[in-house]
Amino acid sequence: MTTAQLDAAPHREAEHVFPLPHAPGAVSAVRHRIRRILADWNLAADLTEDVLLVASELLTNAIVHALPPATLSLSRSEVDRCGAVRVEVTDMGPTTTGLPASALDPDEHGRGLDIVTALATRCGVHVHAGGTSRWAELQAGRD
Repeated sequence: MTTAQLDAAPHREAEHVFPLPHAPGAVSAVRHRIRRILADWNLAADLTEDVLLVASELLTNAIVHALPPATLSLSRSEVDRCGAVRVEVTDMGPTTTGLPASALDPDEHGRGLDIVTALATRCGVHVHAGGTSRWAELQAGRD
């Protein structure tokens, strides 16, 4: 790596990882934990709300569509003096049972990943031996 590449590499300032209970009310409980962490990080109110919404959508997706266990990783990094928050939810992959997507009420379901894509600076999915990770990065101070 060149010096410029090293300078551009993300510098992790903080990371929190915790399990997601596969139960009703889990998303709400985890949102409260995330809100406390974001308050400690002194993020702008609009970024905090966006991070909470993205986390909620990724967590709900894991509970509704994936096999447990699931974990959430919340981290803050800085690249070229520009801060970012990364939300990553890892689960054991898609379920083979449950309601088919066509049985879900389109007024209540189906827009979560569109919301994540709209709010995130970058987002993606990584399938690996440990399951499936869906992640999103939100940049502080973006326009």
